[in-house]
Amino acid sequence: MTSPTPTQPDRPQPAGDLDAKLEAEIEAALGDMTLEDMLEVAAGTQPRSGGQTQMKTGTIVRVHDGDVFVEFGPKSVGVCQRSQFDDPPTVGERMPFVVDRYDAREGLLILSRQGAVTKAVWASLAKGQIVQAHCQGVNKGGLEMEVANHPAFMPAGQVDLHHVQDLSCFIGQKMPCEIIELDRARGRIILSRRRTLETERKAQGEKLLAELAEGQQRPAVIRSIQPYGAFADLGGIDGLIHISDICHERIKHPSERLSEGDEVQVRILKIDHKQDPPRIGLGLKQCQADPFLSGAARIAEGDTVTGKVTRIMPYGAFVELSPGVEGLVHISQLSAQRITRVAQVVKLDEVVTVKVLDVDAGRRRISLSLRAVQKADPEALRPDDPAIKKLKAKFGGDLKGGIG
Repeated sequence: MTSPTPTQPDRPQPAGDLDAKLEAEIEAALGDMTLEDMLEVAAGTQPRSGGQTQMKTGTIVRVHDGDVFVEFGPKSVGVCQRSQFDDPPTVGERMPFVVDRYDAREGLLILSRQGAVTKAVWASLAKGQIVQAHCQGVNKGGLEMEVANHPAFMPAGQVDLHHVQDLSCFIGQKMPCEIIELDRARGRIILSRRRTLETERKAQGEKLLAELAEGQQRPAVIRSIQPYGAFADLGGIDGLIHISDICHERIKHPSERLSEGDEVQVRILKIDHKQDPPRIGLGLKQCQADPFLSGAARIAEGDTVTGKVTRIMPYGAFVELSPGVEGLVHISQLSAQRITRVAQVVKLDEVVTVKVLDVDAGRRRISLSLRAVQKADPEALRPDDPAIKKLKAKFGGDLKGGIG
């Protein structure tokens, strides 16, 4: 069988050097080392013309013993491994293939599926190809890899979608990677696992976005913590949990309740398709029982309860009666005497006894009074005041005002 007439690739990969940013990342990762020091120079190999990926569309003519035979014309036949197909191909089906090389002895084109992970052969390597690579070790700038029995390098910034603190966890692993730079003359192979993960994530995100709807409850993984909220991965697309939607209690920073890597259940609150990519608002507290409702149900108007002062505002003090249940002591209900500042009567974290004036579960408001308790029990007014204790210890008995 004669060699097929070469055809122009349908979708050639762009030639040229890497962009300046990636090149700078590689140089920074290698430091004082050169790739010649780290990589063995391959000899006796010839690159494909132009170093470009050749694409041909053919017809499936036979599936036999793990091989798929493809016909491109009367005198042009190729073979592709069955393992590169997700589903068994159908005889007569037409599809595109990557032409890796020509086997003159068998008279066949050796094919692969675009995007499929292949067991690399040095002579068939090309920039943009997805290959199976083996991590051999770690250096200060990234991972030492092996492809087609040749050493390669993966910069730390190309290992994952997110920063990995300890790269040693990848030693011994086999992983699909994209060849982002190939120089056969120097034996230089630069790989990126991040590129394959981004491609996979984009496909997952597009599929997921078509399924998402407001009101759904979904599993998510916390990816990053910011002062205003936390970003969570829904499985290919991120959403934001605003700090006000993390929990029912008031918190100062999301890290009080969440950490990177936490697996949580969230509710889809809003999807803004006008943005590119779409912005997704998530709620965590919406998937949890509201402690205010259960706590407020146990409190009735007229009850005398004990709580801790959690916030002091110009208009009054908030008292936590139980986890997630707060009430407000208005400044007018702090003391029978006229006061100008809340701090004159109570302090932050002080435990106080108050009377419940009103419970409005619908508006999530509980009105409290410290003055009402003091009127019923005068000793309740600052019973732990250290200055009063010292005076009582010095003079003995009750202290009364007046002259004489």
